[in-house]
Amino acid sequence: MMLERMIFLAGLGQLVLVFASLAIPRVLKWGEDTSKLRPLTRQVFWTYAGYIWMTNLSFALISMLSPESLVDHSFLAKAITSYIFTYWLVRVVIQFTWFDRSDAPQGAIFLLAEVMLDCLFIALVAVYGWAAIANITGATA
Repeated sequence: MMLERMIFLAGLGQLVLVFASLAIPRVLKWGEDTSKLRPLTRQVFWTYAGYIWMTNLSFALISMLSPESLVDHSFLAKAITSYIFTYWLVRVVIQFTWFDRSDAPQGAIFLLAEVMLDCLFIALVAVYGWAAIANITGATA
């Protein structure tokens, strides 16, 4: 039951992220930057952004609407929790090793937002990692 509650809360966190993500194009001035790209490159960029947004929304909805399905030790539960774990793990690794923050917005509000995002991403890795391990090993939580 504890793991189901954690998955539900992880879904809620991802839902908050989904709605907060709607501000990212404005805050990071994507419109200005993407206007300099060739049309096809710009379209591919926005398509990728849409796919990431929908993936995060899907993870949120699955986690909130049926957390028990994500811990039932079925093949699908193993596959989905392992995938969500890997997705967020890769996101954390990219966040700390690849992103160039030299041009990031400055100020306390942006620093707070970044710290909150980092904490959310790490929490998502922990919750879905726990779920994947529980599914794979058959452990109950």
